[in-house]
Amino acid sequence: MKVLIIEDEAPAARRLEQLLATHDPAIKVVAVVESIEDAVQWLRNFPHPELIFMDIMLADGQSFEIFEKVEVKAPIIFTTAYDEYAIRAFKVNSIDYLLKPIDPTLLAQALNKYRFISQQPVNLKEIVETLLRSNVSSIDEQPAFKKRFLIRTGEQFVSVEAAEVAYFSFEDKITFLYTQKQKRYMLDHTLDELEKLIDPYLFFRLNRQYIAAYNAIGSVHQYFNGKLKVYLAGETENGIVISKEKAHYFKLWLNR
Repeated sequence: MKVLIIEDEAPAARRLEQLLATHDPAIKVVAVVESIEDAVQWLRNFPHPELIFMDIMLADGQSFEIFEKVEVKAPIIFTTAYDEYAIRAFKVNSIDYLLKPIDPTLLAQALNKYRFISQQPVNLKEIVETLLRSNVSSIDEQPAFKKRFLIRTGEQFVSVEAAEVAYFSFEDKITFLYTQKQKRYMLDHTLDELEKLIDPYLFFRLNRQYIAAYNAIGSVHQYFNGKLKVYLAGETENGIVISKEKAHYFKLWLNR
């Protein structure tokens, strides 16, 4: 089996190569590329491998951009330290999603899934769509909202449950997550992206700069011209203004 690895962290790439060799010495890693640009060039100039292992967060962006620049004909096993991209991964030709550090048992299961798929007399797209329906349910009909956020802080990772989130804010072109205990973490997502990932029953987009959790709403006051001013729990100085257009829906959301 010929395999391409798209990974910008050399230690992670070496470990994956070792795990693959241990699992099956017949697996041949044809190349290791480190960026979106290099991956696109490689896929344009060389025969596509039988399987690709692809990290999501690369030095020059998210690897999903590769699919916008070149047709990827091989199935993908995503390898990443982040768990929030699983649904998006299954929208491209992904057959599995492994979190780092990669568990050898889960890697073996993913490779066995690939072998099973490659033996079936149907095309890859049909197989992936079947896996998507069975593993993630119907994305359009039953959205799988995020249960937690895995956040990188320096060399460590912090897991924050969605229930612990007080609000998200956009400040100085950076998105932040604030917990109920007022701890602040930087996120890679925009607020528009977060709106699609979080449960609208629990969170409301107040304006362009804030998304607040239901439990974080402290008080609500009438403002001029039909607007509302919202104070988050524990906050007394700065209110968040909600437009007249959104005020009606916000009150419905609160009064459910």
